[in-house]
Amino acid sequence: MNQELYEKITQKKEFSQLPRKDVELAMEKFGRKNLNDWQMIKLTRQFLRKIYSSFSSRKVFSSKGKSADWYLMKHKSSKERFPYYKEVYEKCFQNFKKASVIDLGAGINGLSFTREFLPKNIKLKYIGIEAIGQFVDLMNEFFKKEKINAEAIHLSLFELEKIKEVIKKQEEPRIILMFKVIDSLEVVKRDYSKELLKEIGKISDKIIVSFATRSLGSGKKFSAKRSWLIKFIEENFEILDNFEFGGEKYLVFSNKKK
Repeated sequence: MNQELYEKITQKKEFSQLPRKDVELAMEKFGRKNLNDWQMIKLTRQFLRKIYSSFSSRKVFSSKGKSADWYLMKHKSSKERFPYYKEVYEKCFQNFKKASVIDLGAGINGLSFTREFLPKNIKLKYIGIEAIGQFVDLMNEFFKKEKINAEAIHLSLFELEKIKEVIKKQEEPRIILMFKVIDSLEVVKRDYSKELLKEIGKISDKIIVSFATRSLGSGKKFSAKRSWLIKFIEENFEILDNFEFGGEKYLVFSNKKK
């Protein structure tokens, strides 16, 4: 990899705390094209912005000391989920009295882990794994201030062995959240999400993936049904539940019982 180009790409504040692995994969997208340095930097930044920054307001990066609700409403993905968090979590954590929750591609979702949204009479430990370092810092500051049993970890979802190490360290039962993550993984590396799901399925008790069914901007229904994803999950896992809130479809599944 061209170290000089990498350093120039990550000079921008919004990319400065992305894992090296993610930036390298983005650069590979344009590595075979006959581009000059300026074109390479521009296209890679556009790609990274589309994948990692499109859901977030710049105010999330620059503001400090705001309430959890304020941040959640400035992040487009969590803003759409905001009115439904309580119902979503009741569905995700039903039949559990305690669990370790590992949130892959968390964004700032960890800020929703308050008693306002969580079901009563359940003991949860939250681990958020996120590529954007600024979001990791924001969540950890919130957890410390609110004295929540939680931690955010700065890690690429493409470092599979490290992801598995984090999951294995958590007490059982383990619930994996992947809210609106699959599409981004597939854009960066085709079929990687299948590999990831197979591996984490072996070391977790339940997985919940979600994907948008409506456009964030216009609210129009998507024509894409994610049939490939549903088929893959049906073939490799046992589907426990599926539901939809606010233009977001959730699939709940676990390893097939032997």
